[in-house]
Amino acid sequence: MKKSEKFTNKHILILGLAKSGYAAARVLHEVGAILTVNDQKPYEENEAAQELEKMGIKVVCGGHPIDILDDHFDFIIKNPGIPYSNPILVKAIDKGIPILTEVELAYHITPADFIGITGSNGKTTTTTLIYEMLEKGEKSPLIAGNIGTVSCEVAQGAAKENIIVTELSSFQLMGIEDFAPKIAVLLNIFDAHLDYHGTKEEYIKAKARIFENQTEADYCVINLDDKDVMFAAENVRSKKVPFSTTKVLQEGAYIKDQAIYFNDENIIEIKDIVLPGVHNLENILAAVAVAKLVSTPNRAIIEVLTSFTGVKHRLQYVTTIENRKFYNDSKATNILATKKAISAFEQPVILLAGGLDRGNEFDELVDELTRVKAMVLFGQTAKKLERAGQLAGIEIVKTVDNVEAAVKVAYDLSNEGDVILLSPACASWDQHKTFEERGDIFINAVHKLK
Repeated sequence: MKKSEKFTNKHILILGLAKSGYAAARVLHEVGAILTVNDQKPYEENEAAQELEKMGIKVVCGGHPIDILDDHFDFIIKNPGIPYSNPILVKAIDKGIPILTEVELAYHITPADFIGITGSNGKTTTTTLIYEMLEKGEKSPLIAGNIGTVSCEVAQGAAKENIIVTELSSFQLMGIEDFAPKIAVLLNIFDAHLDYHGTKEEYIKAKARIFENQTEADYCVINLDDKDVMFAAENVRSKKVPFSTTKVLQEGAYIKDQAIYFNDENIIEIKDIVLPGVHNLENILAAVAVAKLVSTPNRAIIEVLTSFTGVKHRLQYVTTIENRKFYNDSKATNILATKKAISAFEQPVILLAGGLDRGNEFDELVDELTRVKAMVLFGQTAKKLERAGQLAGIEIVKTVDNVEAAVKVAYDLSNEGDVILLSPACASWDQHKTFEERGDIFINAVHKLK
C-alpha cells in the first residue's frame, strides 16, 4: 500500500457501512485516521460495527443523529447510496466538510493506475471484458468497484505493475476530489437515477466527473454515437479515443466490413464474437479500445471475444428447454437496457418485466415492444407496462405475483423457437433486495421447469 498523508491523523466520519463503508474503515484505520463510523442498523444486529469497535474505532448505530457533526471532522466518506439530502450531509455541506466516496481513498493508497468505466448501461459487461482481455494479455489487471470487491480493498494490495479496472457509478463519482484514471470510459448516458440526481443535467455532470482530473497524458474512451457523452467530454484535457458502431473512423474503435477495427487494424470478424446483441458491440468496441491502449496483444482480445458469453444477470443465457431459450437480464433496471435486450434477438420474445415504480411511464419502450409476442408482468409497475404493451398491440399480456410465477406462465405461453427473456426495465426493490436476488429466483424457476 502506498503511503499517503491525505487521511493520516485526520478526523473522518464514515457514513453508512455495508461493504464499502466497512472496507474504508479498515483501510483508514491502517493509515492512521481518527474514525467515527455511523450506521443506521442497530448495534446489536450490526456485526461489522461490532468488529470495528473491537479495533478501537468509535461506532454510532441505530440511526443518523444530526448532532454527530458537533465533533470536528476533516472528511466524510459516505456510502454511495446515501443521498445528499440526508440531514447530516446537508449540514456537512453547509459547514464545508468534503464528502467523499471510498474510490477517492483507493486512489490515494495505491501506486497502480486505474481504468475507470462508467455509463448508464453496459458498465459491468465492459469492465469484465477489459479485465479478461488484460488478464489474457498478461497485463496484471485487478478488478474492482460495483462489480464485486470494494476499490479501496483492491487498491490496498495492488502494486505498481497492476492495473485496477474499476466499474464506477455516478453516485461514486460525485464523491471524488483527486481521483484520475489513466483511462476513463464513458459508454452512454440515459435518463437514470433521476430520483437521486434530480435532473438529467445533474446526472450528466456526475458522469463527466470521471474526466475532470485527467491530464494530457491520460485517455478518455467515448461513444461518438451518444450526443450526451460527447457533450460530457467536450472540454476534457485527456486524449479522446472515440468508438462508434455507425461510423468508420480514422482513429479509435469502429466497425467496417463486418469486422471490429482499432485505428486501421482488423481485430476480429463480428461473426466470430459469441456475446449476443447489437448493443454489446458498443461494449466490445470500448473494451477493444482500452485493451489496445495498454498494448494488449490481439490474440488475447480474440480469445476473450470468441469465448465470453456474458456476465451473470446481464443478458445471461441460462438454458434451453424444449427448444425455448431462457435469458436472465435482471440487471436491466431501466427502459434503455430492456430495449437493447429485446433488440438482441431475431426470434419471437416473451418478455418478463416489472418492478419498482419510480413514477415514469414506459412510452419509450413501445416501439421495441412491437417485436414482443407476449408479456408477463409483475411488481408495482405491472399496470403501466400493461398499458405500454397495449399501445404496442401485444395481444397476450398476463399479470402475476412475482418472477417465479412469471416463468411458469411464460413457458406455458411459449412455442418452440421462442426466447423467454427476463428484462424488467425497473429496479427490483419493490419485491427484492437486489437485482441479483431477482435474477437468481428466475434462474432457479427456469431450472425447476426441467
